[in-house]
Amino acid sequence: MGADQTRAGRDGGRVNWVYSTLPVSLATGSIGTLVQLYIIQLNGITAGTLYASLAVAFFNGVSIPAAIFWGFTTDRLHQRKAVIFASYLVMASVLVSFYGQDTVGTIAQYSVFSFISAAAATPLNLLIMESEPKNRWAGAFAKLSMASGVGNVIGLILSTVWVQAFPLILLSVPFGIFSFISAILTLWMVREPAFILERESIVLRRPSFFSRLLALPLMFLSVPRVSDFKRAFRGLRYGLTSYLPLLYISIICFYLSSGIFNTSYVPALSSFSLTSGEIFGVILSGVVVQTLAFQYFGRYIGRRSLIAVTVVGLFLRTASYLGSGVFALILPRPLYVLPALVLYPLGSGLGFAIYYTASNTMIFNTVKSSPGSTLGVYSAIVGTATFAGSILSGFVSIAFGFAATFLAGGLLLVAATGVALRLGRLESVPSPAATS
Repeated sequence: MGADQTRAGRDGGRVNWVYSTLPVSLATGSIGTLVQLYIIQLNGITAGTLYASLAVAFFNGVSIPAAIFWGFTTDRLHQRKAVIFASYLVMASVLVSFYGQDTVGTIAQYSVFSFISAAAATPLNLLIMESEPKNRWAGAFAKLSMASGVGNVIGLILSTVWVQAFPLILLSVPFGIFSFISAILTLWMVREPAFILERESIVLRRPSFFSRLLALPLMFLSVPRVSDFKRAFRGLRYGLTSYLPLLYISIICFYLSSGIFNTSYVPALSSFSLTSGEIFGVILSGVVVQTLAFQYFGRYIGRRSLIAVTVVGLFLRTASYLGSGVFALILPRPLYVLPALVLYPLGSGLGFAIYYTASNTMIFNTVKSSPGSTLGVYSAIVGTATFAGSILSGFVSIAFGFAATFLAGGLLLVAATGVALRLGRLESVPSPAATS
């Protein structure tokens, strides 16, 4: 311990390399909204909603093989700095090339962006563990998370101001420049570690586990097999072994709901006569609340029942989704910005941060006995549910209206809450991990 402290004092400023991620975060926090608004601008609200939902669905779908590919690539290429640099450099090229694309080109570029942006997530987390003493890991991961959150906020502020004076899609050019700046800062600030850790090390420590899933909510230590899914859900038939399958069912409902609601939210705001600046402002309000909530709610969650905290998060998100649907039915459209500025931060900011932290703590508690299969099943569930929700979202919105889409997302969260409450009766089970 003394050696670690001496090393920490000697290398105290080294963790500042995490701030090299801040410029690229300006782009990653806003690019999804930019892509959807641009597609709607090109095609009008009806066709634009369908194409925008396809763009989001392809983005989410590509993230699954991307997580698998870059995870195994990280295991084989022990060059953290090189992978991060290359990721940011290619991202810069992809972002700039959004300018001037048609609808098909925009969807294709957004899919490529999904694949490339996934490359840096695992190396960044491993780099902290490989270059910092253990007693500094939690603080370093917190700095990495804060740099990303602050970058997202600044990027959305820039976007909100930019669209008042300049063409929307031209925003992709400064985003590409920001990514290029992060690539240069990586060359300047990041050093290759003296020793190498395997990806499994991320799973063993809660700060690294949370930081990795926050950057990319998919992590495959191994590709799950059919037998892994059968084993994961087999315990549902028996009360004492139903903890993990019930947790998975709640997570499926949550991410299916998220895919349905979030995919159509920007097109809905656009159809409700909100300007591009107002739409970026609504998304900004949610990101600000979410960033603050992730920083400060860890202590709150640590002192309370995980199930109770999960239910609180689900309740807030449910109220946000159902409220969004009700106001879409009864409120004159230009005034929709008012409930949006309240309900979106409530659900996507506060509710999401609370649920995400509590549910990932439960996953962390179950993953230690068989990390490969458990994480593989979890990631496949999250990715598939989000992808399916994104696909459904556009079709539901066109066929039944945006209010129906929001209400459907809310009802799925009601189901997730019901499953979580049933989990509460199993909370006294000594070891949830045993059910895996």
